[in-house]
Amino acid sequence: MTRQQETEAPTATGSTAEDEEWRLFRGDGRRRDVVLPPAPPWRCFAEPPDGTPGASPYVIGREETDVVNAAVHLRRPLLVTGHPGTGKSSLATAVAHELNLGPVLHWPVNSRSTLQEALYRYDAIGRLQESNLDREPGETRPGIGCFLRLGPVGTAFAATERPRVLLVDELDKGDLDLPNDLLTIFEEGTFEIPELSRLPEEQAHVDVLTADPHGTAPVTRGMVRCTEFPVVVITSNGERDFPPAFRRRCLPLHLGDPDETRLREIIAGHLGPDALAGAGDLVQAFLAQRALGELATDQLLNAVFLRTGGVRLDAEGLLKTVLHRLNADG
Repeated sequence: MTRQQETEAPTATGSTAEDEEWRLFRGDGRRRDVVLPPAPPWRCFAEPPDGTPGASPYVIGREETDVVNAAVHLRRPLLVTGHPGTGKSSLATAVAHELNLGPVLHWPVNSRSTLQEALYRYDAIGRLQESNLDREPGETRPGIGCFLRLGPVGTAFAATERPRVLLVDELDKGDLDLPNDLLTIFEEGTFEIPELSRLPEEQAHVDVLTADPHGTAPVTRGMVRCTEFPVVVITSNGERDFPPAFRRRCLPLHLGDPDETRLREIIAGHLGPDALAGAGDLVQAFLAQRALGELATDQLLNAVFLRTGGVRLDAEGLLKTVLHRLNADG
């Protein structure tokens, strides 16, 4: 028997030896030294040394890019809608990368989110504890700026040179009043930090911490003033509508489900053109499943990645699991 025949020979469970190689966990209680395979490109979390976003492929049409460019020129927020997995949040990273605007400032919104926490946090208890510590003669106490940190929205509006990219993720999950709360800062480009505006004139200029690691920003007389309006990307899954006044101040962008051509472009962009050779049936299976219920594009990427790694997706319903429908009734 040749080595290839040995590899393809079925085991007692009906699987070939090659099939067993990808099964790192086997559920038999035996400890093994295993070498983890490389992660999918979209599941690698190491950042470049400068912390800037990586060059992840982002496939988008001309019509959509025109809307993005219009928002940048007009200094208006983008209100991005679409099904889960259509690339709404990834758009912010793509813009930050192409325009060289640094790391994305990310504000994930939930039902408990408030604009206050996204603007800044003041650690009054920490400052009180610090003031009660014994100090050596001549040792200075840290100023109030060491206990005040701007949130993602506050950091975006404190930028003094180039604008930053601000991702307000899933705003429709927030409180009903949250969109209206955002209107003031979007229109005025400024907000007050009362803890600083109450300080005496000799402390009019304070450097505070930002949402960036080791970052600081100057604040004068307690007012944060925007010099360059950030590139704001607001995502929504359409769970509820927003007030007309809010929508009027945003540029709407709907990201539709990618068709077969764009799906192939996405696969090639993430996994290389060679991955397309064995992905035809997976693309068709994905399209068929998506016609029956909600699926995300990254589910197709997961399937193709496993296929390129030698995993038999037709075995024991694995493909059905990878391409499970996301809607509740699916």
